[in-house]
Amino acid sequence: MTRPPLPPFTAETAAEKVRLAENGWNSRSADVVTPAYSDDSRWRNRAEFVTGHDDIHAFLTRKWDKELDYRLIKELWAWSGNRIAVRYAYEWHDDSGNWFRSYGNENWEFDEDGRMSARHTSLNDLPITEDQRLFHWPLGPRPEGHPGLTELGL
Repeated sequence: MTRPPLPPFTAETAAEKVRLAENGWNSRSADVVTPAYSDDSRWRNRAEFVTGHDDIHAFLTRKWDKELDYRLIKELWAWSGNRIAVRYAYEWHDDSGNWFRSYGNENWEFDEDGRMSARHTSLNDLPITEDQRLFHWPLGPRPEGHPGLTELGL
């Protein structure tokens, strides 16, 4: 199985990889997202450490059961060879209706087949009001015309 674009990345292929990842995560489907990672992919997400497809699938399922109406924007920060650095923000609410904007940075490393073998994530949650939300599109991929993080001043 390959997941193009493949490393080594150029500016164009790194940006494409970031947008494909964003679209996948906006599906909010662990079944869609998990195959983008190598069978032995290693993650650090906040203080949680995850390894392999079973752990990744369980992690994503828990995540999207908690983070309702999740909408994500990712932006390429840097790339070199088989590595990509990303900054991102996503908005979501909990089951009590409290809204949050989560800000983070990710460092990704890819195998030759284009699947991610390592994902190191740092992020923080900011409580927001519903009126402060900036990510307004139907659930699913961010529409092509919707502004990115830089255009939104984030």
